[in-house]
Amino acid sequence: MAQKDGARFSALDHLAETVRVLTGQHIGLQARERFSRYLDLLGFWNQSQNLTGFQTPTEIVRGLLEDSLLFLPLLPDRPLRMVDLGAGAGIPGVPLRIVDDGIDLTLVEARRKRVSFLKTVRRELGFERGMLVEEGRAEVLMREIVDREGEFDVAVARSLGDLGKVVPMALGYLKPEGVFIGSAPPPDRLAGLVRESHGDWQVQSYPGLGMRRAFFVARRSA
Repeated sequence: MAQKDGARFSALDHLAETVRVLTGQHIGLQARERFSRYLDLLGFWNQSQNLTGFQTPTEIVRGLLEDSLLFLPLLPDRPLRMVDLGAGAGIPGVPLRIVDDGIDLTLVEARRKRVSFLKTVRRELGFERGMLVEEGRAEVLMREIVDREGEFDVAVARSLGDLGKVVPMALGYLKPEGVFIGSAPPPDRLAGLVRESHGDWQVQSYPGLGMRRAFFVARRSA
């Protein structure tokens, strides 16, 4: 048990260092406690719901939570309204919301069990204000959500799928000049990809972390 707890605390320390490098600020106690609770919820629900293939706290932190935070340098100025399309277990939206109170987050997810998980996260992390969970397919709910909540400053997605379908749908959630940011394939696989007229692939370097990540970035025209 002590070894397991040690690995968990070490994973959270690693995450705290990632936040410091990316933001220039030390993570607050409330944010660390929220990450700890989120990590617990992911581990518990993953036993029955298969939320992620990552199993240990270290794997979840490095494979999901840290990767989510790498979106931070690409986000527009805060405060901002963000929609996470196909949110799954809340990646990347929830970690971004934990570290940045300037983000008002809407999570869109079609699978009911994952929606239940996201609603539990919302309640357990104390995000009854500043976080909404919408059940349904993002392309089906787009007009309903925009009509009810207004257009968003930024849309994010971790799994892009067919860019020809995903990008126009994502842009439909955005206000003029709003930006869509999606995780792209590893940087060394970008060269052979077909270009998409709405945006482009970008490689982001994180010298303080010794990492590089690729993103697809598109902006809605004015």
